[in-house]
Amino acid sequence: MQFYRDRYDVIVIGGGLAGLTSALVLAEKGRSVLVLERHNLPGGAATSFVRGGVEMEAALHEMMGIGPEGNRLTIGRFLEDMGVFVDWRKLPEAYHASFPGLEVTLHPGFETFAREADAAAPGCYEKVLRLLNLTKEVFDSVNELSLRPISKLGILMKHRAFIRTVGYTAKEVLDTFDLPEKALDLLTPYWLYVGSPLDELPFTVYCMVMADYIGYGSYIPGKFSHEMSLKMAERAEAMGVQIEYRQHVEKILVKDGRVTGVRTARGDEIHADYVIAAPYPNKVYTSMIEPLSEVPEQAIKTVNGRRLSLTAFSVVLLLDRPAEELNIRDYCIFHGDTTDTAALYENLAGLGPYRYLTCICHNRANPDATPFGTCSFSITALPRVDGWKTVTADDYDRVKHAVAKQMIDDMSQYYGVDLSAHILEIVIETPMTVAHYTGMWNGCIYSYSHTMDDHLIARSQTADAERFIEGLEFAGAHQLAGDGMGPQITNGRNAASRVLDEMKRKNAE
Repeated sequence: MQFYRDRYDVIVIGGGLAGLTSALVLAEKGRSVLVLERHNLPGGAATSFVRGGVEMEAALHEMMGIGPEGNRLTIGRFLEDMGVFVDWRKLPEAYHASFPGLEVTLHPGFETFAREADAAAPGCYEKVLRLLNLTKEVFDSVNELSLRPISKLGILMKHRAFIRTVGYTAKEVLDTFDLPEKALDLLTPYWLYVGSPLDELPFTVYCMVMADYIGYGSYIPGKFSHEMSLKMAERAEAMGVQIEYRQHVEKILVKDGRVTGVRTARGDEIHADYVIAAPYPNKVYTSMIEPLSEVPEQAIKTVNGRRLSLTAFSVVLLLDRPAEELNIRDYCIFHGDTTDTAALYENLAGLGPYRYLTCICHNRANPDATPFGTCSFSITALPRVDGWKTVTADDYDRVKHAVAKQMIDDMSQYYGVDLSAHILEIVIETPMTVAHYTGMWNGCIYSYSHTMDDHLIARSQTADAERFIEGLEFAGAHQLAGDGMGPQITNGRNAASRVLDEMKRKNAE
């Protein structure tokens, strides 16, 4: 019996959130889809692991774009429209900011956030609220402009906030509000977390995350991120998608400028009219296209011209006490020794000690995340990829354990509790772990850095010109939306839509 069909409409390389999303969209339109995943489970970074008989989250800190039941936002509505129903748990706060002279817990909702900022920095309420409302205007404009074409006059008339701010960095716009330094510090901790200091981050990108993150709040799946990816895979298979695990795609086959299929590591040649690839374009264009002569020179120039963003180093702990007994009061805490995002970004170029840490305690949002009397606690730094490329195989264990110890010691000092004395299980995730498990280029989890000459808006203008091989699309963190698991779903939808649009065009010819 033949294992694969003679031909598929689309082959999706990678069963992460983006690839599964593409498969769902295409299957809904009646297309034949094959998903090839090199691991034995779906999800990519959206996964969990078991230590000591306890399931623990591997990567996800929060999902934006979900919204409450009955009033879902973009991502939550898409999943439910596709028949994917997840046990969403709303996070109790936006984040706790812990920096010199600053210990403030902030909650979602523009009004709430502005009042809490005003309590910490009296007199800033109206300015903060005005800034947040501006982010919402830009957020709404970008969403509308991405859905349908609109005349230049229409953009000028209806999207004035977007037009006024699109050419400026986040720092340049924030400076016009003349905020007290402490209020500004409350508005900046999250931004290094997406890969750029404020003086490089486009204000448009700032708005896209701020309006969603602060305006609507975030959620996590009750059964960790793997609940989401497993349910997406189950639904895709129910819709007729063929998903095959332990199938590593080595080559994307191209003839006369158009994809013809793929070849797996075990030698299967599988034919398709379209291929959607989760691997970074860096990987695809340098080693996956066969023959390499089919790769245009401009494709290599384009990927080499983009700066990789951040990788991840995480220490995931199962602790032998409830969170409150260890003085852990918040779900999410941003902890650093300065609020200077440029200085913190520079620090992330090396191998530590890292000056900016993000800590997550899932039990604060989901008390049943671990067995009674215990809690999960992760400490994460997001280094730039170049520093970790210098670590040799001989030095790897020493560097890994030194960095992990520094992070545990720093948070032990902060909480006034020796966390190392309460560890039941520990998992250290390094950039090498990320690269090995997910295949992300150099372990880069947050795609290409958003800069003023290469960000969401700029990339949307060049997207068509960057389709260097006919029938080849990309879906992953490295695509238009970038940065995070919610955007991976958006990127998967966009890739599938581009394929469907080209199918429609070809049928009309």
